[in-house]
Amino acid sequence: MTTGTPVIVVGAAIVRSDGEAVLCARRSAPAHLAGKWEFPGGKVEAGERDVDAVVRECREELGVEVTVGARVGEDARIDDRFTLRVFLARMEPGQPEPLPLEDHDLLAWVSRGELLDLDWLAPDVPIVAQLGYMTW
Repeated sequence: MTTGTPVIVVGAAIVRSDGEAVLCARRSAPAHLAGKWEFPGGKVEAGERDVDAVVRECREELGVEVTVGARVGEDARIDDRFTLRVFLARMEPGQPEPLPLEDHDLLAWVSRGELLDLDWLAPDVPIVAQLGYMTW
């Protein structure tokens, strides 16, 4: 049984300009998620399209402008209320290196072959597997 209104959380699988790595973020908070990896992003606001939320979250949380591309995988349930949707993205030319998020202690550019080596949050695991099969 779900409680409240379903909430969509978007993630950005930001591909480095050379196409060889994707940006991953390690959680530092809350405590029970600390040390786990995920894609940067956040909640979609009321009336906002998913792709617009990806752009906004990257701007607010990473300090970079992105162009959003294809969706990665299917919806992934986070819990009874939250559902994760991840999109490929690329930083606009001339952007600074992204800065760590409020709830993250580390950002890392990770190659396709090393993605599954990280300790991902459970909802991200099937998305990471799908990302390995996609063209970046």
